[in-house]
Amino acid sequence: MDFIHQILFGVYPYIAFTTFVIGNLIRFDRDQYTWKADSSQLFDRRTVLIASPMFHVGIIAVLGGHFVGLLTPHSWFLAIGVSDTAHQIVAITAGMVFGTLCLIGGCMLLLRRLKHPQVRAQSRKRDVFVLAWLMLTLCLGLLTIPISTYHAFHSDASTMIMLTDWVQSLVILQPNWEILKEVNFVFKLHLFCGLTVFLVFPFTRLVHVWSFPVGYLFRPHQVVRSRFTKSR
Repeated sequence: MDFIHQILFGVYPYIAFTTFVIGNLIRFDRDQYTWKADSSQLFDRRTVLIASPMFHVGIIAVLGGHFVGLLTPHSWFLAIGVSDTAHQIVAITAGMVFGTLCLIGGCMLLLRRLKHPQVRAQSRKRDVFVLAWLMLTLCLGLLTIPISTYHAFHSDASTMIMLTDWVQSLVILQPNWEILKEVNFVFKLHLFCGLTVFLVFPFTRLVHVWSFPVGYLFRPHQVVRSRFTKSR
């Protein structure tokens, strides 16, 4: 069991993130024309207009919450007056709201890919797989909420701290995989599925997130003048 834990939580994270970084760079260098999401909005515009914003807003909020919550040292929260219980309540509430939003939107998009004939014909197997895998990962994350709620009710922040310490140990290249031995199995399964998302990321449509036009948000206003001016 120790060997499995070491592989899954001491070695596999580095395999996943190395593949994530190198895979994205290679795909951008050699296959830029696939750096897109292959929009199928024309086939079922109504579903997309409802489901897509729900999915994208939800997943961005969930990822942002994970990023801040797991990479911010525990002592920093305490230094600004955020207790462990308050931290847990905020994480649980935000995770439940945005996770549910993302799940509803994602399931609508997945059903659309499976049920709509034209969308299904355009979809690749990996498109369906990655969306289904994201929904599985999300469901496992939502399943951890009752466990975390129980911990928060009893003022037990040990699991939250262990997960944070594990992630931060990976960042400093000193993986403390042993710290996860006592963590509930649902959390471990959620971690494995989440790491696998990074592993398959470069080989799927998920790469389209890098093509978001950030510069467009900050560009100066464009002045458009007519070629012809009215004579006075």
